[in-house]
Amino acid sequence: MNQHTPPAAAAEAVTRIKQALGAKGWLEDPADTLKYRTDWRGRDVGEALLVARPTSTAEVAEVVRICAGAGLAIVPQGGNTGLVLGSIPTEPRPAVVLSLDRMTRIRALDADNFALVAEAGCVVKAVQEAATAADRLFPLSLASEGSSTIGGTLSTNAGGNQTIRYGNAREQVLGLEVVLPDGTVFDGLNTLRKNNTGYDLKHLFIGAEGTLGIITAAAMRLMPAPRGRETALLAVPDPSAAQALLARARELSGDTVLAYELMPRMCLDLAIKHIEGIADPLSVPSPWYVLVELATASPIDDLRAKLEAILAEAMEQGRVTDGVIAESEAQRAALWRIREEQAEAGRREGGGVSCDVSVPVSAVAGFLARAEEMLRAEEPELRLNTFGHMGDGNIHYLILRPLAMEPDAWKQRNSDLVHRLNELIASMGGSFSAEHGIGAQKRDDLVRYAAPSRLTLMRMVKAAIDPANVMNPGKIL
Repeated sequence: MNQHTPPAAAAEAVTRIKQALGAKGWLEDPADTLKYRTDWRGRDVGEALLVARPTSTAEVAEVVRICAGAGLAIVPQGGNTGLVLGSIPTEPRPAVVLSLDRMTRIRALDADNFALVAEAGCVVKAVQEAATAADRLFPLSLASEGSSTIGGTLSTNAGGNQTIRYGNAREQVLGLEVVLPDGTVFDGLNTLRKNNTGYDLKHLFIGAEGTLGIITAAAMRLMPAPRGRETALLAVPDPSAAQALLARARELSGDTVLAYELMPRMCLDLAIKHIEGIADPLSVPSPWYVLVELATASPIDDLRAKLEAILAEAMEQGRVTDGVIAESEAQRAALWRIREEQAEAGRREGGGVSCDVSVPVSAVAGFLARAEEMLRAEEPELRLNTFGHMGDGNIHYLILRPLAMEPDAWKQRNSDLVHRLNELIASMGGSFSAEHGIGAQKRDDLVRYAAPSRLTLMRMVKAAIDPANVMNPGKIL
């Protein structure tokens, strides 16, 4: 069944869902459901018959069975912090938003096994805090970690600030529990490091954006807690200097670089302008900056000495012109806030289009130079805020409307600029979506840039697992 589901059948299914979840397990009034139907940027609002808010895997499975039987679309949702229209209804068919925001238990934590099991609605920050309480580190770190959830983060295979050291979300997963499109439960929750028993099925659901099933719980790996951490904001003349510094920092530090974030001056300008409490940490403006953090689990590893040696060499070679090292946790948080508030600062500035792209780490500086030259040849007055995870090759490329250009004219122009940027990315062996996913927003780009054999295989997987297309229809494919 599809968008032609009879209204009577849809109404009956909604009634059954309400009965299955109880009075506190659903929302129906449009005012109450609005935040679940609205994209994070506030630009798009979908329609839903109901927002289901189950508290257990069994309840999730029952909701899925009811929806599948009636042909209702199911839109799984975590923290709704995505940026590609992946977690709200976008298709013209009756839909139920299934929010995991009440499934917030940490089911198990085994410090000796360096593992925990968390339900999908657990906020990433809460999982970090649980690990810290057990003297362990949950290595996934995102700017949205105070609101993004485990289920949503895994469904989009988010990257974050520490990918250079620990890898993307995928690398943190030991096992998954998933409700499939027919309501059956895939029980893959194990905390084994070695389990060579056929297809590693968990990877089908990581990065699938809820199109193959609903992640309800995950077994995640933990790491030794950091015993030392050093953070610095460094002024650099250009991205080439930053790129050379990255390689040298990894070598001299014994590969203890935890994060390496590149920011142009516009990052500081927008943060100072729009975010209360942010100030310039350095006395003289620089065209570019690097936020670098080292961390170690060894109590005898002198990170400060390593960082100072890295800076001394870099300043002697002209790769760094100024810098500040955090002397307290408050100073460290203040430096990180400049980077972490970029999404919000960009949103408040308005009038821009954000691209989430990646190239090989060795090509970042060359890409930034070529991209700016190409785009400014088209529109000389463009404002470019190109920041991100230089350590893993992921740049968040924000193209802001020229101040003299009318908004309507900008809307007609920006899609062509994004297309040109994506063409350059493809020519350099990069990706038009580094960590934000495809959602409904980038489906055409996937068709344009993905290998035909890859698209064919993805469609075969979707058809095999979700033949009725009830799981997050209109996303990815």
